[in-house]
Amino acid sequence: MKKIFKALVLPVALSMAGFMGTAQAQSPVVIKFAHVVADSTPKGKGALLFKQKAEERLGDKVKVEVYSNSSLYGDGQEMDALLSGDVQLLAPSLAKFEHFQKKIQIFDLPFLFEDIDALDRFQQSEAGQSLLKSMEDKNITGLTYWHNGMKQLSANQPLRVPRDARGLRFRVQASNVLEEQFKALRANPRKIAFAEVYQSLQTGVVNGAENPYSNIYSQKMHEVQKYITESNHGLIDYMVITNTKFWNGLDSDVRTALEDVLKEVTVEVNKMAKELNDGDKQNILNAGTTEIITLTPEEREQWREAVQPVWKKFEGEIGADLIQAAVDANKIDANKK
Repeated sequence: MKKIFKALVLPVALSMAGFMGTAQAQSPVVIKFAHVVADSTPKGKGALLFKQKAEERLGDKVKVEVYSNSSLYGDGQEMDALLSGDVQLLAPSLAKFEHFQKKIQIFDLPFLFEDIDALDRFQQSEAGQSLLKSMEDKNITGLTYWHNGMKQLSANQPLRVPRDARGLRFRVQASNVLEEQFKALRANPRKIAFAEVYQSLQTGVVNGAENPYSNIYSQKMHEVQKYITESNHGLIDYMVITNTKFWNGLDSDVRTALEDVLKEVTVEVNKMAKELNDGDKQNILNAGTTEIITLTPEEREQWREAVQPVWKKFEGEIGADLIQAAVDANKIDANKK
């Protein structure tokens, strides 16, 4: 009787296993893309555009879930979530990588890049591209860079020259370079998660911050900051990253298609970033809550000189050659114009 039962059950079990294997093979790859900013920011729009294009391009092979505004993981948890496989894509600020690769601290050096075009030239250079792959031994693969914009200083008192910042408390990202930047100004840096910045400004935990116009406007920081100094002293850019094992484990056709989508989305994100920052600067002016201070060339040079020692302090960790490559990106060959 037992033999008859096995004879009847075994084909059914094998058939079910085959069916389940086929169903599993056909099920979509779920890609959770988490970030900490609003959907209306360049990163937020980029994540949604990636979802749209990836699902259009790959049909039922891929399903992309986007979690914005720290709704899934906040600043302090998202990297752990990526490494454990709980999310598959992140786009952290470049300031978040110092614990994984010291060379990436180059992007936090104040007054290093003259403008976004210079930053583009460096990121697309051999030196810039090498940084994307520099953390694979830690199971992190960089896929591309996304712009947000050049940073401006905000505070509840006017900041025209470096001494105006003395004694003030500024929110900074979790970056040693940015911490030293404000110490060089004799200000007091406070590392605070992005989701907590508005409340920290509102309650006086900190007096000021540094952000692109799109972050200031989307998070309503202009409502609790009376002045913005258009310093363009640094940048907030993102590196779109993935779990290396996850990425390498994808079917090659899926991975190639996703890489193509990311290239297309990067072009759009970087274009949106400029338009959005220009538009949000005007929105802030229209709101009438905040005065935007334009520095004279002489005033800007004072700020540059005040924070210049930060370069020297981190030269050993970043590398003098890499810093020089970034400086060289500010120069445009007249023959290539």
